[in-house]
Amino acid sequence: MDTTRPHPARIYDWFPGGRNDYPVDEATGRRMPAVEPGVPLTARTDRASTHRSVRRPAEQGVRRFPDAGAGIPAGPDPHRTVQGVAPGLPRRPRTPASPPDSRVAPDSRVVHRDDGPFVPAHVEALLRGAPGAPSTTCRRTRETAAEARTPHSASRYRGGRASSAPAASPSPARPDRARGGGGRPSVYGGGVRLEAITWERLADRLADRLLDLRPADGSSWPRVALDGAPAARPGDLAALVAEALRPRGRAARVVATSGFLRPASLRYEYGHQDVDSYHDGWFDTGALWREVFGPLYPGGDGRVLPDLWNPVTDRATRSPAVTLPPGSPLLLHGPFLLKEGFPFDLTVHLALSPGALRRRTPEEEHWTLPAYERYDRETGPAAVADVLVRADDPRHPAWNG
Repeated sequence: MDTTRPHPARIYDWFPGGRNDYPVDEATGRRMPAVEPGVPLTARTDRASTHRSVRRPAEQGVRRFPDAGAGIPAGPDPHRTVQGVAPGLPRRPRTPASPPDSRVAPDSRVVHRDDGPFVPAHVEALLRGAPGAPSTTCRRTRETAAEARTPHSASRYRGGRASSAPAASPSPARPDRARGGGGRPSVYGGGVRLEAITWERLADRLADRLLDLRPADGSSWPRVALDGAPAARPGDLAALVAEALRPRGRAARVVATSGFLRPASLRYEYGHQDVDSYHDGWFDTGALWREVFGPLYPGGDGRVLPDLWNPVTDRATRSPAVTLPPGSPLLLHGPFLLKEGFPFDLTVHLALSPGALRRRTPEEEHWTLPAYERYDRETGPAAVADVLVRADDPRHPAWNG
């Protein structure tokens, strides 16, 4: 291992606060933002996304996790995340790890796979002696791009041994999230248990939950998604939650993705009613990362931009940034929020049946309906959201508690 030359794996480990880098790696990492300012944020976000994407399946019964392109383990590495022994990302400056929480899945197994020649040695050294470490195996692999996309290439490893069994064997730990057709929880086929609630009580319950919410990455500001089509009116629920937090001593900031639309020349590049453009390119996700999520990362100043673009005038709003006091949550509402990998600490999805969505969407906007069908099919917000709300009848919502 040449410690006089920077290596991408060690640089990537340095950005989120890892401790397995050398001076040459740190020096390179400090120079990179001058060329590409988004690199540090991307590295931290990727770690947080990995934490969420493996923890939720573990809570639902999945016990086998192949980690392709694992890199050097850093908090939270998938092994500790699925076992529930390292709930958050380390901060800079480096501080002692927070106390472990209850172990979610101590019988989980993770196979770390990477083509870096020194990564297996790092994995074995760093995880040796950790709780559940015998369940962790690292393999050095070299795969072609086609092999990496082939399920059989990863699924033959189970607990570090060659096996023809699938890498993940679901046995839902949450009966109330039983699976419906297509392998995702079904909101309308009876696969998810929902209970009636009023919007005011729902806002109170969410506000109480936010009082105890601690961001996994050590941020001082909880980030909450209220995801749903405009017809489901997620902004109304965001306003109710903000109002419910006020007497509890918390001032929330409500931000709408409609204030971060891209210019009309970009939105309508392929026509005024292009479904794929609406799903993939109408909202300025780069600006949301930069102006909303970036300032709320650990060490950020908490100054977020409430909006950026006025779709009516097709001009910048020039709104001043607002400062969120520590502990104040961000409530971001809008459609398609759960497909972008944003670092949310709590996600709420407002679901509408296809019939209700069509009825409550203005006729001139019916061309957008296939985009929501695609979102449900590809992202499965009912499966990945922490809180699921059925809003078919605006007077009588129901939720999964």
